[in-house]
Amino acid sequence: MTHPVTTFLLFAWVSFLRYFDRDDVSVTAPHASHWQSTDLPDLYEASISELQKGLDLGRFTSVDLVQTYIARILEVNDQGPSLHAVIETNPQGLAQAAALDAERKLTGKRSGLHGIPILVKDNIATLHEEGMNTTAGSFALLGSVVPRDAGVAAKLRAAGAIILGKASLSEWSHFRSLDLPSGFSGRGSQALSPYFPQGDPAGSSSGSGVATAIGLAAGSLGTDTSGSIILPSSRNNLVGIRPTVGLTSRAGVIPISSHQDTVGPMCRSVADAAIILSVIAGPDPLDNYTLVQPEPVPDFTKALQKHALKGVRLGVPRLFQGNDMNILAAFNASLEIMKELGATIVDPADFPDADELLVSRNSTTVLSVDLKVDINNYLAELVEVPTGVKNLADLITFNTQHADIELIPPYYTSQSQFIASQATEVNASYFEALAMDEDLGRTRGIDATLQQFDLDALLLPTSFTAGPAAIAGYPVITVPLGFQPDSVIPTPATPITALAPGLPFGISFMGTAFSEFKLISYAFAYEQRTHHRLGRRAFPAAVPQTQLRDVMPSKEG
Repeated sequence: MTHPVTTFLLFAWVSFLRYFDRDDVSVTAPHASHWQSTDLPDLYEASISELQKGLDLGRFTSVDLVQTYIARILEVNDQGPSLHAVIETNPQGLAQAAALDAERKLTGKRSGLHGIPILVKDNIATLHEEGMNTTAGSFALLGSVVPRDAGVAAKLRAAGAIILGKASLSEWSHFRSLDLPSGFSGRGSQALSPYFPQGDPAGSSSGSGVATAIGLAAGSLGTDTSGSIILPSSRNNLVGIRPTVGLTSRAGVIPISSHQDTVGPMCRSVADAAIILSVIAGPDPLDNYTLVQPEPVPDFTKALQKHALKGVRLGVPRLFQGNDMNILAAFNASLEIMKELGATIVDPADFPDADELLVSRNSTTVLSVDLKVDINNYLAELVEVPTGVKNLADLITFNTQHADIELIPPYYTSQSQFIASQATEVNASYFEALAMDEDLGRTRGIDATLQQFDLDALLLPTSFTAGPAAIAGYPVITVPLGFQPDSVIPTPATPITALAPGLPFGISFMGTAFSEFKLISYAFAYEQRTHHRLGRRAFPAAVPQTQLRDVMPSKEG
């Protein structure tokens, strides 16, 4: 009996050859002429630099990578553990890979991302003519025609990256309803953690986290409004960077809030995240927030210094640390490691306004109004929307009329945040909430704490980091810290399990505006000392078995 992966690869290769059976295109066999299986990286952990080295040496090609990653997706996405990490793959991916392979031979590579397959969250627009949808996981936008690539997608393409597909997400970036399980969308179904069956993947960039964790792509992009990069990165044993609002463009990204939304990398290492951030950062005339960032855009890979923690002062705002004793034990142990690496730990270093921050509802007001305004603006810019939705009110109506595919009982029936946002208006209370967020998050929050204690950055368990940085629009980088012990009793799956043995968690470095370079250097130093990511793999059924050797034809000599 033919293995389903083999059947797919044969189909994909035939489709690929048909594409090139044209007078205007020629192609030679894409495979390297000589290779040994020991030369080929394990795609579960392979770094971008490792993949780039293999491409440079001709051990494999970008076509090989695309074919292998797609086969890996097929193994675990809708079959096996049904992780639902990827909504769709790029039908032009093989053709683009072949073109980039040819370009590499003819003129060399464009950047460290040349020919590297990357997934992007399904709220990041990609060219409609390429064949992929941009829907935020909703059937309401299926078939909609975007005017152009999102700014970050355009930068990836210009660097030679291959947009492999669209990662699943919490629908509308978890702002259809805050009551919905993380990782659910109408189009993408329920995404699941690869570290425990039916485990909570966190969100809203759930698919980006799940897919990258087990090597379904070299890396991914997520978006973050209030934890949507750093939380799924933490939960999926990854490095995630929430950049300062204004470092990366949001143009062409389905929004929640122009004041808090940001786009960043989710990767298996700090080095990979630095490579991707260096490409996607920078000004974009279609996003005026990016026009005030410091110039020039840093090469964040130069921040990768193993001794970067020596002489650094790091503060611990204990009032935000949470109460998970397993996470706190690992976090406290990490402080000792950082001391060994030369850092001074100021503990506690609490925010002067911590009590106010913990009870503030200003962000709820801001996000509710912004959602209505910004979603309506996004929909107005679309070239075509087959479902006819034109604004937030239409989206609410669409969901009600298509409840069988969107409001699915028993867990996915709510659109309470949509309804609440539709009832808002831009008024004096909104502007007061905006001003209070800036004051609480920046002036009397992060910036005041850094200044009062003479700190370079702040440290927290990632699970409790999102709020202050989100309302300030400030950067956070999370790196793996540990895993829930095997003694943990799993909570009931309703439909996902929030706490279970082996679920990962991270530690975050948080700083002031545009301090990404410093934060990356601290995170890298800690990562290189600890390598916590390697402490545990995904549960066996969630680990794809297909590797490059299974796709590339064996060559003798």
